[in-house]
Amino acid sequence: MPYATGTIREAIEENYMKRLFGFALILALFSVPALAGNKSQSVNVPAAVKVGSTELPAGDYKVTWTGSGSSVQVSLAQDKKTLVTVPAKAVEQKNNHTGVTTNNQGGVSVLQSIQLGSVSLVLEDAPTSGQ
Repeated sequence: MPYATGTIREAIEENYMKRLFGFALILALFSVPALAGNKSQSVNVPAAVKVGSTELPAGDYKVTWTGSGSSVQVSLAQDKKTLVTVPAKAVEQKNNHTGVTTNNQGGVSVLQSIQLGSVSLVLEDAPTSGQ
């Protein structure tokens, strides 16, 4: 009789370990994309700018982007509130400073790109100089 009890106990422990391992595996698989999906950094916009159809005042913004290459979505947030999200292109490059590039169009500064440490985010439909 003691042999049967030990076998049942081992079976229960084995079943428990399999379930625990399965749960840990599922948790790991779901957490990796969540950690790799968003990238963010802070940037200072020294003067009021227009981003798409939204006008942003000067100030510090949290820039968050998802995607890579020519398919990136860039969001600018202030005080934990997303103010605007626009399509952009990510260009991997080493930047010596963090900042923004604007273009004056009809007396309004339009945001063209955001330079961050290792990437520049070039906003789509941003006019180039001379347009």
